[in-house]
Amino acid sequence: MKLVQIGAVVVVLAAIAALSGVGRPEAANGSAPNARSVTVSGSGDVEAVPDRAGLSVGVSSDASTAGAALAANAAKAARVLEALRSAGVAKQDLQTQDVTVSPRWDDEGDRNGFTAHSSVEVKVRRLGQAGELLDAAVAAGATETSGPSFDRSDRAELYRAALKAAFADARAKAATLAGEAGASLGRVLRIEESSQTEQPLPMYDRMAAEAKTPVEPGSEQVDATVRVTFSLS
Repeated sequence: MKLVQIGAVVVVLAAIAALSGVGRPEAANGSAPNARSVTVSGSGDVEAVPDRAGLSVGVSSDASTAGAALAANAAKAARVLEALRSAGVAKQDLQTQDVTVSPRWDDEGDRNGFTAHSSVEVKVRRLGQAGELLDAAVAAGATETSGPSFDRSDRAELYRAALKAAFADARAKAATLAGEAGASLGRVLRIEESSQTEQPLPMYDRMAAEAKTPVEPGSEQVDATVRVTFSLS
């Protein structure tokens, strides 16, 4: 009988211990009941002048048949590509974007021929050459251009620098809030990174103004945002 009573007491004590954690989230994750924290957002940015660009140049041709339009356009495209290579663009920096042939229609809805079109993307590794390349392409027969689109070759490194600045901003904000609360800033409990964004900022560039066709790269701003949770003591 005594053994049965002792077993019953053990079961009751176990139930009490289990129920003591109900309604107390800190008991479930092991945190102290009086644990405090602060969560802040920090932002940082790095500004840099672009060091490379992308251009798009295209040609189009009309003819009575699809084959004739395509052949005429191929000859035009070849002249444009040769002009770009002669201007110093490496073969691996030229990439065909599209080659199309489509029918042309007159005002009465009758087909009156075909139009062929093609375009090529040009990677510009020396920004001072961008205007010269546009001029060379148009002189060789290009009938449309678009761009330039600017970029940095070290964008990943710039973004990491922006992340460091964002974390420093978050720590400074958290330290200020901790001081106002009469607490000390503790260890980092959680960090969340936000998506990278870019902002082109206008800035005059001397070498671009010297090109025959002016191309101003301006500057780009690489942004970073983080959300950090610090413990308080």
